[in-house]
Amino acid sequence: MTDTSLDIPYIADITLDRQSIVPLYQQIAEPLTKLIMSGAIAPGRLIEDEVSLAHRLEVSRPTTRRALQDLVNSGLLVRRRGVGTRVTPTHVHRQIGLTSLNEDLEKAGYETRTEVLSYQVQLANEAQSKQLNCQVGDEVVSIERLRWINDSPLGIMRNTIPSKVAPTLTELSQNGLYKCLADRHVKMATAVQTIGARIATESEAEILGLETGAALMTIERTVYDVAGDVVEYGRHIYDASQYNVTIPLVAD
Repeated sequence: MTDTSLDIPYIADITLDRQSIVPLYQQIAEPLTKLIMSGAIAPGRLIEDEVSLAHRLEVSRPTTRRALQDLVNSGLLVRRRGVGTRVTPTHVHRQIGLTSLNEDLEKAGYETRTEVLSYQVQLANEAQSKQLNCQVGDEVVSIERLRWINDSPLGIMRNTIPSKVAPTLTELSQNGLYKCLADRHVKMATAVQTIGARIATESEAEILGLETGAALMTIERTVYDVAGDVVEYGRHIYDASQYNVTIPLVAD
């Protein structure tokens, strides 16, 4: 359930020293940073908007915008269209592994749901044939899904799968992809994964409820079964303010 108290704007007690050489925007950003880092402002809590903050502190709107943007750039605040500026929710910390994101999130105690945005059965084009190591013209299934976590959009997942092992639209609406593949007796063995970052396009930002240009984490993954056949190619993007990946390292 959503905590309605998080929707009440937090009004920070900020005192400005107009004689100080410290810029006003820093005098606004610094106490907010301390309040967030100390936990005094809860993750997900709505913050007083820049217009109200500027009026209350008797400073210009660009000054408060700069202060809040500095916190956004630091990963402490996140701005969503139609939702306002909030303290960054608790991150999803995920260790690298060939596991289901949906199952990992549920085990961590998050409430999740998946919305299937598109489901297309088609003949593989040249790019898809390379991704799945199949022939051009082989039947494949292309899927686009939106993953939600605690009533907030987390990521857009695009997958291409050989039709012979692809789950149905109904199955995908009820379970995670890897659970569906396991139910079809697909035994995944290895994967090659590339992690990157970029900014959100206008359409991606609209789906995820972010500002255009917000930071995204990108993941590209090719999964092989025990026979060495490609069973899934995925291109996923995640709201970087909510998601990060842990990579274990060991010394030689």
